[in-house]
Amino acid sequence: MLDSLDLKLTLDKETYNREIEALMQQLRSLQKDCWDHKLPVIIVLEGWAAAGKGKLLQKTIGYMDPRGFKVHPILSATEEEQKYPFLWRFWHKLPPKGSFGIFYHSWYTHLLEDRLFDLETDGSIPLLIRDINAFERQLGDDAVAIAKFWIHLSKKELKKRLKKYESDELESWRVRPEDWQQAKEYDRYAGFAEEMLTYTSTGHAPWTLVEGDCQRWARIKVLSQVVATITQALDRLRLPKTDIPSLPPQTELQPTEPDFLDKIDLGLHLLKDDYKQQLREAQVKLRQLQLQIFQKKVPVLALFEGWDAAGKGGAIKRLTDTLDPRSYQVHAFAAPTTEELNYHYLWRFWRQIPREGTIGIFDRSWYGRVLVERVEGFASELEWRRSYKEINEFEAQLTASGCVIVKFWLHISFEEQLKRFEERKNNEFKSYKLTEEDWRNREKWSLYNVAVNQMIARTNTPYAPWTVVPGNDKYYARVHVLETVINAVETEFKKRYLSLQYNLSREQ
Repeated sequence: MLDSLDLKLTLDKETYNREIEALMQQLRSLQKDCWDHKLPVIIVLEGWAAAGKGKLLQKTIGYMDPRGFKVHPILSATEEEQKYPFLWRFWHKLPPKGSFGIFYHSWYTHLLEDRLFDLETDGSIPLLIRDINAFERQLGDDAVAIAKFWIHLSKKELKKRLKKYESDELESWRVRPEDWQQAKEYDRYAGFAEEMLTYTSTGHAPWTLVEGDCQRWARIKVLSQVVATITQALDRLRLPKTDIPSLPPQTELQPTEPDFLDKIDLGLHLLKDDYKQQLREAQVKLRQLQLQIFQKKVPVLALFEGWDAAGKGGAIKRLTDTLDPRSYQVHAFAAPTTEELNYHYLWRFWRQIPREGTIGIFDRSWYGRVLVERVEGFASELEWRRSYKEINEFEAQLTASGCVIVKFWLHISFEEQLKRFEERKNNEFKSYKLTEEDWRNREKWSLYNVAVNQMIARTNTPYAPWTVVPGNDKYYARVHVLETVINAVETEFKKRYLSLQYNLSREQ
């Protein structure tokens, strides 16, 4: 692929000056159009050291309104960033609707320099490629314009520029030992780049290969493609909205669809004395495991979904009662804020995932996309249908990084919910929990019943299974939740131990 590039292509200064001026005027105009149409734009600049990315960046933003873009120079992950999945820091840096995010190096560092210096092994590359492709597809499906560039240099030109920069007292500080390592292992690094380009050039985010030996040629080609990418994205936004033909709301499951909720025995219960004993034993056990979670640097995420008044708050309270509050956080998610609506719907959840060695507890979660947003029409049919795959990809990335995910649906009967609503209405200390929205949701019980069952069917994976908790008896539900979390954590510890023993045996 790279061998096919004609690195002898050049552009004379007169033609360059004429074309660059026109392109910069276009880019400035397009920036305003992006703001007006709320189009987020991502520009990724990758390529060899000394390929001219810095000067190209200066030229790109020369005419742009600085309030509408942010440049992200990507270095090696910090100690804090290494405690999360590798894409975590890039989700934080995504541009909001109407803005530009320009990445000087990017998530592809993990496939290039990190690989060159053995920070990433060959065995990890397929998973990284899988996650990057999913990341970019999710953004593309959410109408983010993505332009990716690989600026290629010949081996001779790379060495020539490094020597030139190193001898210039104003530029020498930019030349790193890592840059010379690229020149030293040119063929190996080019092989990494070839593999990266082959497996991550997709319809959602294709690579543009740029002949970089002539910097004038490279700048014109990059800016021309940026203009073309943004123009095409704006044209798509102006087209009439198309969606999957709207179907009548599904109030009943089809005969071929499993009813997970109907199989749950809501008669399960605990006597009060048994509850107190089992609760205490489980809480002590979890408190002991919390120390091991910290020592083994295991992130744990417990998320709670369920019917209104199903007891999520009470279960979370018992889960955290004996835990050290310095090592867990509870996040309650309601409707997205105005700021959160300016990003992909998963953005706000990526920002709150637990770092290694801590426990994160989510009261509601990304499953709102296929529940309330589906039922209430806040997400289009196309959006909530594709979110099953996006959610599975998200959870796969978390678990691949070592996170333990425990997902609960707290289930109660229609009659039990009414009983609890009436109790709340008549209790001055709990009446604030009961809202008009709760009563409206109750009227849509059949719609939510279908949505919940389909959610479980489509997102119940081996790495992140659902636990449906019989919740008519709060005592039973609370203990069941604690024991499930304990079992999930202990299973992860055992898996890590067996993996360690296997690796040690191979080394011997």
